[in-house]
Formats: sequence, C-alpha cells, structure tokens
Amino acid sequence: MKFEDLAKYLLRVEKTTGRIEMVNILTELYRTVKDPEEAAYISYILLGEIEPPYKGGELGLSEKLITRAIAKAAGYDTKTVEKKLNELGDVGLVAEEMMKRKRQMVFLTQELTVKRVYQTFKKISKVQGEGAIETRVKLLTSLLVDATPLEARYIARLADGNMRLGVADMTILEALANAKGSREMKPRLERAYNRLPDIGEITKILLTEGWEGIDKVDVTPGIPVRPMLAERVRSPEEAWEKTRGRLAAEFKYDGERMQIHILPNGNIEIFSRRLERITHQFPDVLEVVRKYVDLEVGILEGEAVAVDPETGEFRPFQELMRRKRKHDIHQVAKEIPVSLRIFDIIYDGESLMNKTFPERRKRLEEVVKTNENIAPSDITYPKTVKELWDFFHLSVEQGLEGLMIKSTGPDSIYQAGARGWLWIKLKRDYRSELTDTLDLVVVGGLYGRGRKAGVLSSFLMAVYDHENDVFKTICKVGTGFKDEDIVEMNKLLKPYLREKKPARVDAKMEPDKWVEPAIVLEITAAEITLSPLHTCAYNKIEEGVGLALRFPRFTGRYRLDKRPEDATTEKEVIEIYKRQRRVGVE
Repeated sequence: MKFEDLAKYLLRVEKTTGRIEMVNILTELYRTVKDPEEAAYISYILLGEIEPPYKGGELGLSEKLITRAIAKAAGYDTKTVEKKLNELGDVGLVAEEMMKRKRQMVFLTQELTVKRVYQTFKKISKVQGEGAIETRVKLLTSLLVDATPLEARYIARLADGNMRLGVADMTILEALANAKGSREMKPRLERAYNRLPDIGEITKILLTEGWEGIDKVDVTPGIPVRPMLAERVRSPEEAWEKTRGRLAAEFKYDGERMQIHILPNGNIEIFSRRLERITHQFPDVLEVVRKYVDLEVGILEGEAVAVDPETGEFRPFQELMRRKRKHDIHQVAKEIPVSLRIFDIIYDGESLMNKTFPERRKRLEEVVKTNENIAPSDITYPKTVKELWDFFHLSVEQGLEGLMIKSTGPDSIYQAGARGWLWIKLKRDYRSELTDTLDLVVVGGLYGRGRKAGVLSSFLMAVYDHENDVFKTICKVGTGFKDEDIVEMNKLLKPYLREKKPARVDAKMEPDKWVEPAIVLEITAAEITLSPLHTCAYNKIEEGVGLALRFPRFTGRYRLDKRPEDATTEKEVIEIYKRQRRVGVE
C-alpha cells in the first residue's frame, strides 16, 4: 500500500469528531488491505507505535532531532524550522508546511510505501552506539525527502510518538471486527488482545488464521497479559451481597502492581500495570524471585510495596517514584527497599487463567517461600460479615488502603483486562458517606486568571464508558493543585492539547483547550449529584441530566500507572450514586 493512500485515511480520521465515523473509516481501511504484515504495520502506526510497550523499544527521536531532519529534507536551516514549530506547536504541521515550501534540491525521490516507512522506523529504534543520533536523523530525513507534504505530516508525528488521531486500541479492534466479520465479534478480539496485548500481532493473526486463530490466543511467558480489574463497594455488607458470601479478603497494598514473568531461559521480566517493561527498576525483586519462588516457568502478579529500611513499615506509593530513574538504581534500591506481596499466579507451565481463585491461590502458596522480602498477600476467608469487618479494620490499622475482596465461587477465573464483581475494592476512602476517590481522565483545560493567566489551571475530567469506548465528563476541577502541580500538569498535557474536541470525548462543556484522553488523576469529592452540564450517565438516572462531582479536589496523586481506559467507569459512578442515595434515604 502506498503511504500516501494511508495518509489520506489518517487525515479523514483526524478530521472527524465522531467516534462511529472514525470506526467506519478504519473499517474501510482494513477492508482494502490484503497483506497481513502490512495491516499489522498500519495498526501500530495508528497508535503511534513501532512495537507494543512491553517490548520496550524507543525511537530515541527528540523534537530537536525531528526538526533537524525536517530542515535537512526541506533545505532550510534548523532555526527556521524551530521558529515554525514555536508558531504551530505540532511537528507534523511543521513538516507538512516546510515540505510545501521545499527548496529545489537534486534528489532522486522514490514513492513511499507503508512497508518502507514502518521498516525504516524499526531500523531507527534499533540503532545503538557511537553515531546513533546522526544515523537516526539520516534515516528519518530519507523518508521526509521522498514524502509529499501530507505524508510528511504523519511521518513527523510518528517520529514524535503522537499521531494526534484519537485512535485507541479498542477503536482498532472494533474496526477489525467490522472488517472481518461484525461488531458483535469484537469481544472475541478483546479476549485475545487481553492475553496478547500486541495490536499488530492480533491484526496479523486475524488476517492469516481467521477467527479460529484468534480464539486460540492464550497467555505466553514474556508477553504481559492485561491485568484483571475490580469493581468497588462502600461496605463489607455490599461485598458479601455481591459475592453471596463466597469470598476471600486480601490486604490492599499501596504499591506498584507488577506482573512477574519467569522465562524458560531462566531470565525474569517485570511489567507494570500499563504493560511497560520495568525490570531494570527492580533488581532486588529479581533477586528475591530467583531465591524464593519455586517455578521453572511462570507468571505471577504482585504488589511491590516501599518499606522503611529502619522500621520495616510500609511506605506510601509516591516513594516508589524514585525507582523510575535509569541510573544508580542499585543505590536507590538500598534507599527505598521493597517487600513483594504476591496475590495471583496465572501460569506455571500451563495457563491457569480458567482455574478458580481458590485453585490459583493454593498453587501460589505452594511456589512462594515466605520471608520478610516476599510473601503471598495477607488473606482471610471470612465466614461472617463481622469477620470481614474485623479484617477491614485490621487493614486500616496497619495503614493500608483497605481490602481486595475476591469471589471464591466456581466462576472465579482470571478475567484479563476485564472489570467485574469477581474482584472488588473496599478502600478506606469509601467509608465516608460523602467522599469517594475516583481515577478520572483529563479531557480539557481552562486558563486561570491573575497570576495564572495564560496557564491551564483547572481541568475538565471524565470517566470511561467501556461499552461505547468514549470518555464522558463528570466535573471541572481546579482545587488541590499546588503551584508545582500546575507547572507539572501543563508539561504533562502539552503533547495532548487539541483545538477541537477529540472523537472519543463526549462533552457538553467547552474548555479553552481540548485534551486527548491520556492523563489520569485521583480526585476526591463531597458527593455525586445530578447535573445538566455533564455527560456521565446522561439520561440514565433522569431525563436531561447526567452525574457530576460536587466540590471535586485533586488528591495530589498522578495515576501515571494507569491507562485512560483503566480509569473509573461510568458504570462504577452510577453504582456509587445509587448507593449514596440509599444511604441518604436510610
């Protein structure tokens, strides 16, 4: 496929403001592509990726290097391109503009194909060692020299890792389902993608092996599965009711959720809840797992909790942020040691995902040798609601977040990527009748006044509607942000600022700047109320109104460990609202 033809589809996607139209355009695109490998390349490009996050590949192309490549390809000096970037704020539009004004140079250009563009970027991601920077710039320049202005727009954006299309993995899965079957077949693709979160590989399997191949996809050591998610309740009584008394309760730790893969070659890999490779950040975890986990091949899930080296007490999640550094990690590991609490096992030479929770827990306890550095999560199997209350109080007394309550029934399988009542969160935050902590997605920004004039200082927040793959607004929040938070927020949001509403955002309010859903923040509120201004649960409680947060406030916690699709859902908010109303009546 000519890259120019793909670029025309990308432009149509970029221009649309409706998610359904976006899916229809992508469906049309996939129906035109016959080569499975080419279709896989297109799936990566739509997400602005060259490979999935778990492979850890990086292009190593900064904005400065991209402008250098544009300048070389167009025949201008770098300062001219940088000036244009300051004016337009988008390397894609800069590349397009500069290639329109391209100076005549003696170049023999050749037509770009999707395969050439993708494989050139693949080469860029593999360049290492001395002269790597110049080689990367040279490879990118080689594409831009042969590019039309429209092609240049998307080549530059791909180099920047930000396609500005608003396309997400679920959008692609729906388009693939439409193109090769029907929308009703999307759950089969989701099931496969939850076990193999590689959008290109899923695309290739569908086009080469069909739906039979998709249904065979299962968990593989070395490839992280999308983590199972939980619903929430406000009391042990509710949890008891949801599980019909067939439950286990575990301490909920305030740490880094991690998936630990023990590979056949003896290596160990660690992945975050966002499926990013974080192995290098936790050399101490690698050592502990090698010593105290009796598995030749396996996949474990656990929580690495920061520990005070002097007292042995658990420390807050924020202290683990220093583990993100790439240098002196062994020194940081000594300063901020962690204790590993293993709460699930999903592979031990064969997939355990269809085993019940009690079966998985039994296997977990067989393979983990308990000591101060590693242990199975603290667990109890309460026979009464009072026993569940007692365990909840014990958790709070120990300074933990609350409980994870898990069904022990015959249907208590591991549901990768799914949120349901098999796992339930009971956090101490939820015990207040008027206060809930929600993980919300930034979809808009509003400028401040006075000394904050010209700076985004309050933000339009949204919940995720999984059924329709859209983000629905629930509040505008401007309190709880310190001056340094405002600086950090403007820095975080810069790559995602948009002039028009993103296709996957459902909103009535009009912010000063739209924001592509990407950044998740933890928000508290006094209560949930009816509102005609917000689209969360619009027309689902009462005609003509949705749900909104009253007195929302930023807690200071950035949930950068969460994808926007892992944020609080519309369904959860409706449940909380209904429970809040029942409490009020009682």
